[in-house]
Amino acid sequence: MSTLLNRSHFDQIWRIMEPSFPRDERRPREKQEALFEEPAYRVYGVVDECGAVIAFIAAWDLGEVLFIEHFAVDPARRNGGIGSKLLSEVVGETKKTVCLEVELPECELARRRIGFYERNGFYYNDYPYVQPALSAGQGTLPLRVMTSGSAVSYDRFAEIKSLLYKEIYHTLEN
Repeated sequence: MSTLLNRSHFDQIWRIMEPSFPRDERRPREKQEALFEEPAYRVYGVVDECGAVIAFIAAWDLGEVLFIEHFAVDPARRNGGIGSKLLSEVVGETKKTVCLEVELPECELARRRIGFYERNGFYYNDYPYVQPALSAGQGTLPLRVMTSGSAVSYDRFAEIKSLLYKEIYHTLEN
């Protein structure tokens, strides 16, 4: 079902990403596109019969961890199971812990997202976590980290957090 997407798909990925994520949850367009030059960055996607990208997962292979940074389905195609199938396939293809960030469960939409990930085998780790700013002029975000397979201990969470801060956000903040 999924295919590995490349830079030639970027316009279609951005068409889904831009309205799906608030400004502080995505890089500016040119910086997002430049990630295709990063060896650890991969974008898995679902392409329809006409060749259009209808869903994608942008992830980082960080050795022992696969970090899903962005995951979105074209709004016109949501609630049809495409996202669950893509997530299941990406998680199923790796032996690594898969992790992702979610908003705090303070509103109905955030609670629904967390529920979606829980139904798809992820566990909510209720440890304080702040996503550093992705670019100059953007804000930090209080989030939580969810992991595949099981919840993690605080020590394992701290290792994952340190890895994300170093490899994704290029900061040593804790």
